[in-house]
Amino acid sequence: MRKFTNRLMSFLVTFSAILCLIPLFLVIYHLLKMGFTSLNLNFFLHNPKPMGELGGGMLNAIVGTLMTVGLASVFGIPIGLMGGIFLFEYKQNNFGNVIRILVDLLSGIPSIIIGIVIYGWIVKPSGGFSAFAGSIALAIMMIPIIIRSTEEVLRLVPYTLREAAFSLGAPRWKTMFLIVVRTSIGGVISSVLSSIARVSGETAPLLFTAFGNEFFSIKMNRPMSSLPLQIFNYAKSPSVEQNRLAWAGSIVLVGIVFILYIVAKWIGYKLTKRSTIR
Repeated sequence: MRKFTNRLMSFLVTFSAILCLIPLFLVIYHLLKMGFTSLNLNFFLHNPKPMGELGGGMLNAIVGTLMTVGLASVFGIPIGLMGGIFLFEYKQNNFGNVIRILVDLLSGIPSIIIGIVIYGWIVKPSGGFSAFAGSIALAIMMIPIIIRSTEEVLRLVPYTLREAAFSLGAPRWKTMFLIVVRTSIGGVISSVLSSIARVSGETAPLLFTAFGNEFFSIKMNRPMSSLPLQIFNYAKSPSVEQNRLAWAGSIVLVGIVFILYIVAKWIGYKLTKRSTIR
């Protein structure tokens, strides 16, 4: 009976996992079917052309996405990691409980609301849209994801490792950063990756902050295009050529997230293995 129950539950878990993967494969298949033929060097090396003209690419949107998400990561990742470590260290603290509730509340706020708030805080006082405002909006979205994910990952580290470090006279901060964080570095990197993947495809907050730009620009104090914005605008365009570029841009956006995920998992595995050996 025990073997039968084990096999039955294993089958149900495997079947459920396959059911979850089917929609993912269908989405990827449809993207490749609609946009793979539009991927060429022109797409990556040229800016968009005016409506009605053939050709062109999304160089401005690709560079804009990398710069906007990159700056958001500079702001959001350190704050998120420090916040996750704080909540882990002071899990029984009343102030920590308040912070945890506020973080959960922030993570549940719709992205469009964050875009409107940043519009009121930065865009309107500064007198214009900017990529910097878009990065701030994305950073605010990243922070609660990193905080909660980091806290959960750190909880998986056995407490005996901390006790061993304390018994050898290691201070609390050194135990945290050199023992606990290093042991869970793979999970920490995965949490950071999850936050980057979460904000890379956001469109709503960028509509109120970065706004978009049909021309190539690297000025963070000016409107800047990004892949989600460009895809959104081209998908609803009456131009067949722009619809074609929207599908190709969708493939690139999914590809960027997928590559980041693979690289981060590989780095996390290597770091975790090295810390275990040491």
